[in-house]
Amino acid sequence: MNDNFVNEFFGIGIQNGKTPENLGVLWRSAQNLGASFIFTIGNRYAKQACDTHNAVKAIPYFHYDTFKEFYNNLPKGARLVGVELTDKAEPLETFHHPRRCVYLLGAEDHGLSKEAVEKSHFLVKFKSQLSLNVSVAGSIVMYDRGIDKPRS
Repeated sequence: MNDNFVNEFFGIGIQNGKTPENLGVLWRSAQNLGASFIFTIGNRYAKQACDTHNAVKAIPYFHYDTFKEFYNNLPKGARLVGVELTDKAEPLETFHHPRRCVYLLGAEDHGLSKEAVEKSHFLVKFKSQLSLNVSVAGSIVMYDRGIDKPRS
């Protein structure tokens, strides 16, 4: 029998994304950097010219109207990792990514909702003077996950 809790996977998504272009760039990075699935909460994805690989047709895409709906449908055994510039967040440089997790990013202007911050199993941040474009931030997190470091 296959123990699917041994296998690693990750998904990445945006809560209330501000611009569709950011989604297209993040989805393209997600496909290239090994995401198992992508998702949106609140605002839906619409086809973008910047998603030149058409990631939404290449890997599973999910949409949730609310954070609660998303949270209730987290994959079994997956940890929620919120990406947020806050004092409570761990530095990405020393963070041990969970083997099975879902990364959640917020829009550049509002970040993650209070509920998302409270429900995240982990919060991570990385060195940056100011907030970054959401697709850039997500790409950095996925790239860091690909570095050979311990998993939690």
